[in-house]
Parts: sequence; C-alpha cells; structure tokens
Amino acid sequence: MIHHRMGRKHRRAAAAVEMAIVTPLLLTLVFGIIEYGWMFSVQQTLVTACREGARTASMPGSNASDVQGRVQEYLAPLGLSGVSVKVTLDQQGNPTGEVKVSVPYSQVSLLGGYFGPTNFNLSAHSTMRKEGSAT
Repeated sequence: MIHHRMGRKHRRAAAAVEMAIVTPLLLTLVFGIIEYGWMFSVQQTLVTACREGARTASMPGSNASDVQGRVQEYLAPLGLSGVSVKVTLDQQGNPTGEVKVSVPYSQVSLLGGYFGPTNFNLSAHSTMRKEGSAT
C-alpha cells in the first residue's frame, strides 16, 4: 500500500517536470506563429495599399498627394509609424504611375526582435499605366 502511494507522487513529479520543459517550447511556438501571422498580415496590407495607390496614380488628373492619401487610408487601421511612401507619376515618354511603400520591420514586430533581427524592411511596389495615355 505504501509503495502504491509513492508511485503516484513520482508520477506527479514527472508530470510537473515534463510541463516545465514543454511549456516554454510551446509558448515560443505559439508566439512565433502570432508574430509571423502579424508580419504576413502587414505585408498583405502594404501590397494592397500600394496597388490602390498605383490605381489612383493611373487616373487622369491625379497628383502625388492624392496617391499618398489613398495609401495612408489603407494603412491607417494598422497604426504603423515610419511608413515610407514614394510616388512617381507619369512623365514624358513614360505613361506609368509607380508607388513604393516600405516600413521597417522593427516598427511592425510585436515581440521586438525576440525571434531574430529586425533590421530589414517590409515593402511593396506597384506600377500601373496612366489611363487615357496615347502610347
């Protein structure tokens, strides 16, 4: 009877040790999934904002402030800081509008670089032909 009780205590201790080993690994995995999911979501939003900015740039009579406003409209829900928007409107002989959007990953990361370096940018680039151009 005494032997049976000691076996139960050893099983409880083994379960506690297993939990102490597995919990940090499990939490790291879960937080890594959340971080990657957020980064992927931000990247997709950058692409969408860039595409919408290029679409605005392709419309007759549009200017750089219209394009930047459209891009910022799409990025506003993310609440990011440090976003760079570069707009190149159509020029003589080149009837395309081009938009480049980038943000430092350090401004995007939820965990502040726990999973690696943050010294790179997430970026998107889009080009569209100006509507009504003769060429």
